[in-house]
Amino acid sequence: MGGALSRLDEAVSASVAGVSDGAETAMPKLSLILPTLNEAVDIGATLEALQPLRWRGVEILVVDGGSADRTTAIASPLSDAVITAPRGRAAQMNAGAARARGDVLLFLHADTRLPPDADRLILDGLAVSGRSWGRFDVAIASSHPLLRLAAGLMNRRSRLTGIATGDQAIFVRRDVFQSCGGYPNLPLMEDIAISGVLKRVGRPLCLSQQVVTSARRWERQGVVRTIFLMWRLRLAYFLGADPAQLAERYGYPVKKS
Repeated sequence: MGGALSRLDEAVSASVAGVSDGAETAMPKLSLILPTLNEAVDIGATLEALQPLRWRGVEILVVDGGSADRTTAIASPLSDAVITAPRGRAAQMNAGAARARGDVLLFLHADTRLPPDADRLILDGLAVSGRSWGRFDVAIASSHPLLRLAAGLMNRRSRLTGIATGDQAIFVRRDVFQSCGGYPNLPLMEDIAISGVLKRVGRPLCLSQQVVTSARRWERQGVVRTIFLMWRLRLAYFLGADPAQLAERYGYPVKKS
């Protein structure tokens, strides 16, 4: 794998020069994969914020899990492709990765905003560090002191453990993602699971620049309750609990076999 990563390092380095040269017809070096489900209220603003990246050559792929609202209609003119996939974040992200053309994959939640120079931060960071994957620091869009504390602890824990969460916008070289088998098909904790696999390849590149994620779940269900629920679910997962049961406790509907 070392030879493949070395070759990909050269490709990523070349991509940084290619972005500034404005080679519109070149293959994208970075593909952004955004899973959606009934996101009509926010998806337009999310994708509008990503258009400068698209103009610089980043491929934007929206992967919809069967929205019953206007998500796909809104997303279509603001993305390079809208893909339909079986419902479930892991399945949707894997479907997007299978269609992506970029050397590096960036997985973004629909309620999360990137820094404006995210493409250069990722491509430069991977090329200079020699790492094969990474994530951003995260901030939660709220002035609530507990949410600011929770985000800070999440970032620190990630640096110590090498485990990233989906809220931190995980990015990974495509060949490494493929060699690791993609996201495990779990209804919850798919981000924790793939981090554990990627960690065997190498430690993540932890960018200090922040992505900003919505506080809507915390505000809707209660800040303290949601923080403690997430901590309990994560601990239960590490202790071997069934991810399907954890997803139900989190509030995700799970198909019964």
